[in-house]
Amino acid sequence: MAIREGALQSPGGLEALISRAAAQGKELPPVDKWNPDFCGDLDIEIRADGTWFYMGTPIGRQPLVRLFSTVLRKDSDGKTYLVTPVEKVGIRVEDAPFLAVELNVSGEGNSQIMTFRTNVGDVIEASADNPLRFVVDEANGGLKPYVLVRGRLEALLARPVMYELVSCGEDIAVNGENMFAVRSRGKIFPIMPASELEKQSL
Repeated sequence: MAIREGALQSPGGLEALISRAAAQGKELPPVDKWNPDFCGDLDIEIRADGTWFYMGTPIGRQPLVRLFSTVLRKDSDGKTYLVTPVEKVGIRVEDAPFLAVELNVSGEGNSQIMTFRTNVGDVIEASADNPLRFVVDEANGGLKPYVLVRGRLEALLARPVMYELVSCGEDIAVNGENMFAVRSRGKIFPIMPASELEKQSL
């Protein structure tokens, strides 16, 4: 059962954290410029399907999830934090902090643009600044595509979005090798060698 916003309380001061995050306004706050003290870990987890949990219970209020998503930061230590000007608290992320749930493809060839929407409302165009990367899942051999949203924060493409992306793939010579790849904003993003495509478990 989804928890109520008023139930989000903990000795670590979650209510105060919510208040300070909300005080940053509607625009994305400059979390990369803040250097507050680390205040410990908070029992918040983002699951691979994009669902946020607090103390093992889903956070059902999407505006609250959206608020938290604006103060997320992944540091060079590989850990993800909720950050305000006065505190930094650690959270757990099962895979990527965001999930890309929609893809729009416009244009073609070098003029093609792939635009993604995340589960928390971010809209990103795949480009040199927001690259796509592709990983083969060691557990099942499936393809896992990611797009960089901001900072070090990525979105995992939901499976329907991944299938749509793959349908736009083409064989392109990259550094002398024939690669199965996609294009966006004039950038080529290799997925895998074209010879390996038939072996891939998508």
